[in-house]
Amino acid sequence: MSLPRPQSQTPLLNTLPPLPKDPSEIKLSTSIQNLELFLKFFGFCQYTPLSFSLSWLSFILIGIVTPILVLQFAGCSNCQQYQVESFELEILISQSIVSTIALVCISRSLCKYGVRKFLFVDRYHGETLQFRDEYIKRIIHFFHFMAWWFLPCFIIKTTREVLRLIYVKYDSWLESVSVLIALIVSWTYSTIVYLSANILFSLVCNLQVIHFENYGKLLERDLDVSLYIEEHMRLVYYLSKISHRFRIYLVFEFWAVTASLFMFLLETTGNSGINFINGGDFVVASIVQVFGVMVCLHAATKISHRAQGIVAVAARWHALATSNSSDGSTTTNGGWNPDGSTTGGSLTPNYSESDLESLEYVIPAAHMPASHMSSYYKRQAFVTYLRTNTGGVTIFGWTVDRALINTIFFIQLSLVTFVLGKTITISSS
Repeated sequence: MSLPRPQSQTPLLNTLPPLPKDPSEIKLSTSIQNLELFLKFFGFCQYTPLSFSLSWLSFILIGIVTPILVLQFAGCSNCQQYQVESFELEILISQSIVSTIALVCISRSLCKYGVRKFLFVDRYHGETLQFRDEYIKRIIHFFHFMAWWFLPCFIIKTTREVLRLIYVKYDSWLESVSVLIALIVSWTYSTIVYLSANILFSLVCNLQVIHFENYGKLLERDLDVSLYIEEHMRLVYYLSKISHRFRIYLVFEFWAVTASLFMFLLETTGNSGINFINGGDFVVASIVQVFGVMVCLHAATKISHRAQGIVAVAARWHALATSNSSDGSTTTNGGWNPDGSTTGGSLTPNYSESDLESLEYVIPAAHMPASHMSSYYKRQAFVTYLRTNTGGVTIFGWTVDRALINTIFFIQLSLVTFVLGKTITISSS
């Protein structure tokens, strides 16, 4: 007599419904995917040999070959007064150089680390509920920032090309429209590649600013000093990684843009008869390139300022804890609990773009954690450590602070002002 064969049973784990995902985690993943899709479209994500080939083929054909062919083979009459070929080629070379630097440096880092690790949005560093919303806002701001600054330059470029076509007579209207579309598409592609690299660097810095601004809240909690040091060491480590990944790009970009501005200045001062029609691209290229430099400098200066401001927060926390030690309360060295409750009062800095406002903090209440002598020496050592390890974005040892940004800004602003004065002129005749 044969025994009945047991029915196949489905494991219990397979019958359980999947755990629902956190909506904020889904939104964060979607935002990162949208950013990665944008970067893929403009050739930054060169993960495979095929994507590498397509990226550089598109960049060379659209950004370099197309405008050269238009300038060389588009026949026109009376071009010398409204279109100077040497000007067009020099502007194309300058634009191609800065775009190539951006594409090479950023694509290399993205290929090595991936988008998530490139942005330092990993599982350990802040992928908690309190940071996800801020991450999403900063990533969305990346696209808004790109649109707000690209559109004015696009309008100026389109206006200049339309005015040029009115005076430059091609063989047919079809050829004129084709030249207009080809030049605008080529300029748009190269400009977005260049601006994307700069705004992406700004995004990386702004994501770290979130954690530096949150660091003051950690001091409101009753934690061991070693945990504060450990967290600060991690933040400084990420800043050193950012500096290491972008230092070559920043140096090459600064030199390329400065050299381009000097070249534009020499061309505009050494040639007479320059106007907005034949020299308007000098204006557009200067504005775009200087804006890219200022975006990088502002982001680096902002995060350096936040990192250096932690010293003042920690010194105030140490002073208040020491002055309140006579209350007789004891310090409980708790564990790391980012979502734990805070003590009464706030040490969070009220950052703003103003120097005076960025140094204003809410004064905590008088019941800060008291400590014994060993805790006092721990806090003193912690403050000393912060004073000697302020952190910040560095370029081969030079900290990008406000003194550096002011120097570079006024040098390039002076060059741009001269270029604008030579190209945008009003004739009295």
